[in-house]
Amino acid sequence: MKYKAIFFDRDGTLTYGNKEKLRWYNQIVEEWSRKEFKLDYDRMMQLFDLARYPKSGLKSLDEEKKFWKRYYEELLKAEGVSDLVEERAELLFSELWCNNDKNLFDEVIEVMEYFKDKGYKIGIISDTSPSLQLSLENLGLGKYIDSYTCSDLVGVGKPEPLIYNSALKSLNVEAIESIYVDDYDIEADGARKLGFTSFHLDRSGHKKNNWTIQSLKEIIDYVELMNG
Repeated sequence: MKYKAIFFDRDGTLTYGNKEKLRWYNQIVEEWSRKEFKLDYDRMMQLFDLARYPKSGLKSLDEEKKFWKRYYEELLKAEGVSDLVEERAELLFSELWCNNDKNLFDEVIEVMEYFKDKGYKIGIISDTSPSLQLSLENLGLGKYIDSYTCSDLVGVGKPEPLIYNSALKSLNVEAIESIYVDDYDIEADGARKLGFTSFHLDRSGHKKNNWTIQSLKEIIDYVELMNG
């Protein structure tokens, strides 16, 4: 099988959280609030509502920036911070927005260079906001990537068919001509149902099925095997 394109998810597939930046985040909020800071998913969603996250998603970088600044203001208020809220929210935004709090997994550059050198079109499909492209450019991946498809702009997230089909259209390829990899099995399965050769990336080593891989480099091994 001769593939023409490969698509990647972003978070958990190409990127992971920067522990030092997360530690800084927790420490500075605790310093300002003078109490322990913990933020779980449910509380974050409550803050999203307070910061007026639009139901239809964020549709521009400008709208996204304004939202995150509101979000950090609401977070600080919820933590009992009353002094210099706007200035402190601006600091959090500048330090954390647009993947400033993320790192690349070790093999990402090697894998990107392999597929670029082989003439593949490379796309990203991510449940995220319009800063998707900028976030990966900030991590040095811009020269490898040909298209960025994000849920906020498409209007649906994975595993809805529309987001995968939008990505295919952006590179003018068919699902059968494409590889997809995601660290979330339901989203990998969603692509496979449409005809992608789709891999579930599980770095823990748990082998769910023949399409489960532990490293992105295993996709290179698969392609080399398929090409004889």
